[in-house]
Amino acid sequence: MIEYLHTLLYSSTVPVLTAIVLGLLTAISPCPLFTNITAVSFICKDVDKNAVFNKGICYCLGRIVAYTCLGVLLIYVLKKGGEIFGLQNAIHVIGEYVIGPILILIGLFMLFGHLLHLPKFGFSGNVVDSRFHGVAGSFLLGFFFAMAFCPTSAMFYFGMLIPLSVGTETGYFLPIFFAIATALPVLIVAWILAFCVTNLSSWVGNVQKFQKWLNSVVSLIFMIVGLYYTIMLIV
Repeated sequence: MIEYLHTLLYSSTVPVLTAIVLGLLTAISPCPLFTNITAVSFICKDVDKNAVFNKGICYCLGRIVAYTCLGVLLIYVLKKGGEIFGLQNAIHVIGEYVIGPILILIGLFMLFGHLLHLPKFGFSGNVVDSRFHGVAGSFLLGFFFAMAFCPTSAMFYFGMLIPLSVGTETGYFLPIFFAIATALPVLIVAWILAFCVTNLSSWVGNVQKFQKWLNSVVSLIFMIVGLYYTIMLIV
């Protein structure tokens, strides 16, 4: 699969197709593997196919917003004769230091957030929790994971996609196709798992208990992945 995508990448003369291939290579490369596992877990933790579908779309939108906004800025800067190395390096360093602790905090909040007695500013805490775990949380997760560049994703985005976009008339739209492609494998796996889990939960007949167990597993995945990135940074 990877060899085929590399062949397609170097033989493609269509910028949109090149952007899509770059996005797919980013999604399936070993570097973003753990964030993709975390995203799949978060999206499909609800035992409801409609909820998983909506969260998957919002996760994709989060990545589109992140990659497109950053892409428009970088393309504009390069077309004006500027340099992007400083910004690229800053984003990469910030992503390395921030992604681990934030994933740990999200996991802790998902696991113990119901125990916090947060103030109610005219709305219920349950509503806030459901929004965080729902479409809003999926959008933010997509946005955050898109901005957490690792060496592989940085090479594909800053080193290949942005220069291609600068030299193309429709270059400002290429980050959108790139973003969709990076989210596509996550969405496919999440929707397949959601279908299987929905059937399994119906067969077991105890959806609430299964949902509570699944939420705990997803929280632990967030914390484990966060610890992994933190330890790798220290080492």
